[in-house]
Amino acid sequence: MRSAVTRLFHSSPQSRISSSSVLLKLANAFSTDATPGDPKRVAEPFNVEEAETVKVTPPSPEKLLVLGGSGFVGSHVCKEALDRGFVVSSLNRSGKPSISESWADKVTWNKGNLLEPASLKDAMDDISAVISCVGGFGSNSFMYKINGTANINAIRDAAEKGVKRFVYVSVADFGLVNYLLKGYYEGKRATEAELLSKFIYGGVILRPGFIHGTRRVGNMKIPLGLVGSPMQMVLQNAKPLTRLPFVGPLFTSPVSVTSVAKVAVRTATDPVFPPGIVDVNGIMRYSEQK
Repeated sequence: MRSAVTRLFHSSPQSRISSSSVLLKLANAFSTDATPGDPKRVAEPFNVEEAETVKVTPPSPEKLLVLGGSGFVGSHVCKEALDRGFVVSSLNRSGKPSISESWADKVTWNKGNLLEPASLKDAMDDISAVISCVGGFGSNSFMYKINGTANINAIRDAAEKGVKRFVYVSVADFGLVNYLLKGYYEGKRATEAELLSKFIYGGVILRPGFIHGTRRVGNMKIPLGLVGSPMQMVLQNAKPLTRLPFVGPLFTSPVSVTSVAKVAVRTATDPVFPPGIVDVNGIMRYSEQK
């Protein structure tokens, strides 16, 4: 700027007149109330008016679908999700269960059978994430259907509907026990393989061991924690035992049902939680985080 002014004063009279005209036009252009032909007008500061407040509608809560929500683990998952402010629906073969607790009235209960894909048609509409707690015991063929085929149907339907995340409550490897419950474990592992292939970036597998807590059977409440809690305290500090050949997996630490529920809901709703397998130690660690 200084060099430009110097050149102006050392230029010819005609050039100074031309340059002065240019400078005057620039000054008028930056003046808020300057008018053509009024070079004496002095620019005044811009008047800034207060911006109008814009009301933004807050995002609606995420909608979770809990498969097997009336069961031992599923009921705790539903309650945990509701406590965290999510909208929860569940799909069960019997529809709404006879649970007298207040949280059950806040769940939308749908009746359906995972072995009949047609019954899943509307259950996953507008769902953000699915948590499957479906499992069962019986003959090998029955266990494969419940733990494998039923969950695989759900995974495929969720993928087709564009569900973002799918969490599957599986089970830890118990070594020799796997052979005694062949259909159970083969079904679980088949589901895991399907989940990892269909939900590469949003599939999470939880592998708890023995799950303890208060379990409802009809009108009775079985306090599994009386056995599970002491076992957890002992075995979680005896990790080297799990490395023993053949029998090592039998020393896998139990975990509380509340811990499983907390991690299930977190992994279903946290978009940055990494996909993959979470073992017993991971479940206990993540459940203690706020």
